[in-house]
Amino acid sequence: MAITRGVRQLVAEADAAIETVTAAEARQRQARGAVIVDLRDIRERIRDGFIPDSFHAPRGMIEFWVDPESPYFKEIFGSGREFIFHCASGWRSALATKAVQDMGLAPVSHIGGGFTAWKKADAPVTTTGDGREPR
Repeated sequence: MAITRGVRQLVAEADAAIETVTAAEARQRQARGAVIVDLRDIRERIRDGFIPDSFHAPRGMIEFWVDPESPYFKEIFGSGREFIFHCASGWRSALATKAVQDMGLAPVSHIGGGFTAWKKADAPVTTTGDGREPR
């Protein structure tokens, strides 16, 4: 059985419904108190580094961590702060941003081009620590 909508279509639909910011915009917003949420796998964070002061929330858990009625809820998502999601290239973060936006989390956006765009913009990256601890 063939699928009826591929990942590219799902990402395009998500992108049409969410706010996308540049790495420079994300840096400015982070300086004003926004939380950058890293959705990448822990192995990606360890291998490639991560955005200083980012909060690690694995993509597979984000809906559970955002929902205050979930046993996995993380208090940071109830803080009322702005959230900016990212992954490696912007696909996972587009889908996750759309999902949590549909759940009612706001304000939320994602970094277009993800961590790759962040590094291309010469924005800061750290390898301090093992990448496991939420920042």
